[in-house]
Amino acid sequence: EAQTPAYRKLAASTTALFTNSSLTQISDGNYKLNLSQFGNRMNLCKEEPYYDQPIGAFCSGSLVGPDLMMTAGHCIRSQSSCEQTTFVFNYAVESQGNFPTHAKGDDVYRCKTLLHRVEVGTGADYALVRLDRAVKDHTPLAVNRNANIAAGTPLVVIGHPSGLPTKITDGAIVRDPSRNGYFTANLDTYGGNSGSAVFNIQTGLIEGILVRGEQDFEYRNGCAVSKRCTDAGCRGEDVTKISELAKLIP
Repeated sequence: EAQTPAYRKLAASTTALFTNSSLTQISDGNYKLNLSQFGNRMNLCKEEPYYDQPIGAFCSGSLVGPDLMMTAGHCIRSQSSCEQTTFVFNYAVESQGNFPTHAKGDDVYRCKTLLHRVEVGTGADYALVRLDRAVKDHTPLAVNRNANIAAGTPLVVIGHPSGLPTKITDGAIVRDPSRNGYFTANLDTYGGNSGSAVFNIQTGLIEGILVRGEQDFEYRNGCAVSKRCTDAGCRGEDVTKISELAKLIP
């Protein structure tokens, strides 16, 4: 459904993070994904968007070097947890109703080394991972190496809310760029978007990593609906500033 070619190009270099146990290799070298239905798993009300789509990822990531993956620090907390994580490209709905159930072997990567990690509950939160091999057919994303970002900067976030296939969400802006290690924005994100790259719409550069945010759901009549806020309402979403780790990205 994404009609903006630039967004689709950026999305091609983002990944879904799965646990190793959520993939089963099959005879052709590809992988079957262990997935649940979003609506059933989350006890959603039937009118919720994407009710019938699959979920399985636990976080999101983005390619920032030939074999360098960027995500949130709370998504991967140790070398051991990194080794239990699989990075999957192209976990997406490519046509109406055609939900992903498998991943091509060339789109599946493992962790080699957890290179850098920071997790501050009220500050920066990021991890950089060396993959088991160089990535084919996906271009590393560019980051903003200028430390400044202004209030009102238009943003788009690309990732896997609630573990869903890739979602591209624009229409957001930076609210408060003054926080130590992060900025706040009115992004539409959910758990599972943690680790998602947040891009400057005007430049196409990564401005940060989605790491924390507002409560996702509220219960009404025994089922869950998305919590809705005005553009200026609620706490907003927290995004680690890319300046916190840009020097670590070649």
